[in-house]
Amino acid sequence: METTHLPLDDVLAWARGSGPTPVVLTDATVERITAAQAGLRAAGRSGAVYGLTTGVGALRSVPTDISGGHGSPSLRLWRSHAAGFGESYDETTALTGMAVRLHQITSGRSGVSTGLAQALGAAVEARAVPLLHRWGSIGTGDLVPLAELGLTLVGERPWRLGGVAPAPVDDGDALPFMSSNALTLATSLLAMDRLLRISVASERVAALSVAALRGSLQAYDARVHARRPDAGQARVAARLRELLDDGVDRAPARLQDPFCLRTVPQVHAPFIDALLRTRDAVSVEVDDATENPMVVEPGVPLHHGGFVTARLSAALDSLRQATYPVVSLSAARLSALTNPSLSGLPAFLASGPADSSGVMILEYVAQDALARARTMTTPVSTGHAVVSLGLEEHASFSTQAARWSEAVVGAAAVVLACELVAAVRALRAAPERLPHSPVRACFEAAAAVLDDDKLDRPLGDDLARAVTLVERGLPT
Repeated sequence: METTHLPLDDVLAWARGSGPTPVVLTDATVERITAAQAGLRAAGRSGAVYGLTTGVGALRSVPTDISGGHGSPSLRLWRSHAAGFGESYDETTALTGMAVRLHQITSGRSGVSTGLAQALGAAVEARAVPLLHRWGSIGTGDLVPLAELGLTLVGERPWRLGGVAPAPVDDGDALPFMSSNALTLATSLLAMDRLLRISVASERVAALSVAALRGSLQAYDARVHARRPDAGQARVAARLRELLDDGVDRAPARLQDPFCLRTVPQVHAPFIDALLRTRDAVSVEVDDATENPMVVEPGVPLHHGGFVTARLSAALDSLRQATYPVVSLSAARLSALTNPSLSGLPAFLASGPADSSGVMILEYVAQDALARARTMTTPVSTGHAVVSLGLEEHASFSTQAARWSEAVVGAAAVVLACELVAAVRALRAAPERLPHSPVRACFEAAAAVLDDDKLDRPLGDDLARAVTLVERGLPT
């Protein structure tokens, strides 16, 4: 057996159309896949093998009917588990999940047939996209979408985009192919990658607000963080200093700034730490062949519980909980920007008659998104499930953790976009507050796409552009 590493950035680049195919079948991997298939079938001829010579779940003691009178056992199992309906995975997530599953199969521990593996490899190479549904996973294997993928590869389901020649049906393919959380991992990887870019944008947007509100840089002074054994916090403070410090000694507007300005290093550091832990958890799962049973050596399949993604679920729960305070600080800075007692600018950064609303509505939009994010901080790893006649009495719910993390990404981008629109408007009203430091490039990048009309008007187009900037990391 061989354990190989799949670089996550390679998968992301390929799935988004900007990189080479991250997983390809080679002579060596095909040889491992073929050996595992032969070993699993040999074990089935000499004794009981779960899912090969028996049914699955509570049917683990029921012999598989291989008489041929009821059709292929693999087809029957896939058909019975392909219960997908409603919402489907988008093309990028489906492609990412296929690449992850192919990588896991190449380790040669699954027992999946060579023909099915080659069909999956051809689909990845061709970027053929199946129609896979999102319902039916609870963090113990993506049974529904992978059953749908299996049926697609053997020609029983149509392709959503493109396609490859159907694979031959092997009686032992069904369970080994479904024994993976590949689609959950794809969802987690894509959400985590979006949050990584948002983490960059969050510091840059915060720096714009600090400049607009004439905040003190003392909170980011290296001496404040030097004696605290928290390297992440010190790095956030250093990045804020780099963004804002142009060497000019400016008197801050206040002796003590609001928490939303002073505590950015303390709040953002655990968010970044949680992102790094999540990336590690995703990488572990992507590189681990979790098929049950696992072919550990020729003719020796071991039954186990490696398909339970508890580490991933816990990491995603922690990530959502660490994201919320960052978004909450952003909403607080937005309120400060609209408050004349803190900004020294007109209420709601309005222009025109005294009753003008300016960007008042942005607080409502931000609080709506913040409320949605808040409901998603509840940990899902504390859930409980008993299925399959009581045999399977635990689930990690990593799939739900991944979905909620996806949703938190969207909410976080909206809140930060509201702050960005307000910060740019404030700095346009008081350009002398913008230091000649790297934060100026952030301002110019945002100002280039945000409307300069200060009169009361719909702000939806500005917000849409700002969300795009935030999701890209507010590039300069």
